[in-house]
Formats: sequence, structure tokens, C-alpha cells
Amino acid sequence: MVASAIVRLSQQPGPGDPVYDATVQNTYNQLVLLCLVNGHAPPASVPDMVRWAAERPIGEWPWTLPDDFDGASAFLVDGSTRTPTQQCWEWRIVARDVAAEQVENQLMREAIAACQAAHAPESYTAFRRLLIRQPVLTEAERVALADDLELELLHDVIKRCYDPVPASYLRDGSYAVCARCGCLLAPIGHDRYVCELDRCRRDQHPRVGRRVEARRGSGLYQLNRPLRMFITGPGLAETDLESELVARGLRPEMWPNFDAYDLRITLPRGRVWAVDVKDRANPALLGRSALPLRSDPPYDEGFLVAPQYRFDEREDYGRVYTRHRRDNLAGTLELISDTELLTRVDRELARSRPSEPAATLREETADA
Repeated sequence: MVASAIVRLSQQPGPGDPVYDATVQNTYNQLVLLCLVNGHAPPASVPDMVRWAAERPIGEWPWTLPDDFDGASAFLVDGSTRTPTQQCWEWRIVARDVAAEQVENQLMREAIAACQAAHAPESYTAFRRLLIRQPVLTEAERVALADDLELELLHDVIKRCYDPVPASYLRDGSYAVCARCGCLLAPIGHDRYVCELDRCRRDQHPRVGRRVEARRGSGLYQLNRPLRMFITGPGLAETDLESELVARGLRPEMWPNFDAYDLRITLPRGRVWAVDVKDRANPALLGRSALPLRSDPPYDEGFLVAPQYRFDEREDYGRVYTRHRRDNLAGTLELISDTELLTRVDRELARSRPSEPAATLREETADA
């Protein structure tokens, strides 16, 4: 509830009437009651609740966590940018719908429905690539999308995916774009920037890829926050995997059958692997929300893949996922890193190649 209230507050453009909507006010009231019941001093106001979220890890709030809960040190609000963290968004998703991993479900469902009705899988693929490769659009780039025939079906959906960039991203008359992910960097203090995506936040000094000057009458747009976090973030890992597989001579199919899963890999010996990529901060929530992969198009083996940096940051990432995973997924949906997936692909490719002695023998026999 607290995570959902914080996300709701972050999306509120200004004070309403009443100042806070029912969801936020009810959450604050219940938090106060919980504090009083447990003998804790409650937050003095809704802004004080947000301050708690930025300064107190989850484990220090006045509630009892399960013994196997692994996110006690996580914060719900970023102390630098004062925006909801990825942990906060993940808890908010669980609160809304335990089976809903895609944030902004309605937008994604609309895109899939439109492309299915038009029998245009290439339009859906182009749409996904747009959200991954161009999370930031200038006014000119946004207008130019109207000339892209593959995206023609989805112009209305695309417009609703992108929001005007607020002035909080502006410094010295320009916006800075992260060189690594293409999202906007948030200015901190006089000379620092931070990236909102977890995959880039480990860099203390993210590199600026380009600067966009703020000009009168020329707007700048970015994907809304949940799409940046749950489509752009994992999407970068998906397209990185695609590039690595293509470099190995494979031709993975991306988001087959309108996003049944993320990559369909056909190996040289005819085996097919299905891969779903998740870039989640909390492996326990990932385990609880994991679902079987759709069976169409068919595959021989399915994998849930997370970026290697998640395993580097948390040595127990895989074990926590397994502990919270549904029993019916045991043996059917293994969680591995993208590095491990590529290692297994290399092993399969090596098996498909003839051994050197056998190849030499065949050549000698042919010569004789």
C-alpha cells in the first residue's frame, strides 16, 4: 500500500481537492494506526511518510517482515532524486496484480491488439524496438515517427507512451542523455548526474551521450517512468542478447507471436530455446510473480534470464528466486544470467561442430 501511494504521489501534477486522493490518505491513515498499535511514533504527515521512504529502509518500518524476506535494506524512494525506486515500483505491481509484470498494461495490450488485428507482427516488433532504443524523443523526432510505415498502426498508442519532460531534468539550458541507456540523466547538485535505471546507477559518474538544448516552442518527451523501468531496462538486456547471438551466427526471433516471450533461439541441431528476460531488483518478488512461458510458438526448453549484474550485486539472487518461485515451475523455468545463457549457447554450438580428428579423417578418406 505504501509503495502504491508513493507512486501515486509521484504521478500527481499538483495539489488536488482534497490535497491527497483517497488511496494516499487511506495508506497514511493505516500506517499511523499500525505505528500506534505497535508503540512507534508515526510520521507526522504524508510528506513525512515520503521522507521515511527515502531515509528508512523497509526493514526499519513498523511492520514485521517474513523470516525469508530479502529486501529489508531496500528503500522505496531514492534519496538523491526523490523519486520512487525500482523496488517501490515492483511492490506497487504486486499490490495491483500479482500476475501483472508489464507496467502500463493497457498501453501494451492496445499495441498487441492493434497489431494482431492487422496481422502485423513486424509493427509490434518495431514498437518494442522504439521503446528500447528511443526512450527520449525531441519534437522533431516525435513528428518524424508519422512517416514510419511500420509504426503507422500505433501512432496514438505511442503518443500516450511519451510524456513531456519536466523542468527538473534541465541544467544550464539543456538536458543530458545517458550514453549507456538513452534515458535522461537527473541533475544532482551543481555538477552531478544520476541515471534512473538500475543497470546504470552503479556508475558513480554516468557518461553524457548527448545534450538536447531547451528551446522555446521545441518540446522534449520521454517514456513514462514504468515503461522506462520495465520495458526499456529489460529491453536493453534483450537486444544485447540478440546482438551476441547474431554475432555467433544465430538468428533469434524477437518477441515472437506478439510477445509470447522475448527471444526464440533455434540452435544448429534443431533444438529451440525460449527466453524471457527480467531485470528485477527484488528476486523474491520475481519468484512470486513468475509464470510459465506461453507454449505458442513451441520450444524445447524455457529460461528466465536476468542480467549478470543482478547476480554480481547479490550472490544469493538465484537462490532467493527459487525459494519464492511457485512449485509448479520447478524444473520448467530455470533462472540464469545472460552470461550463463551465452555460455550454454556456446556449448551447444561446439557440440554441433565436428571434432577436429573426425574432420581430418573424413578429408583423408576423401583424398584416398
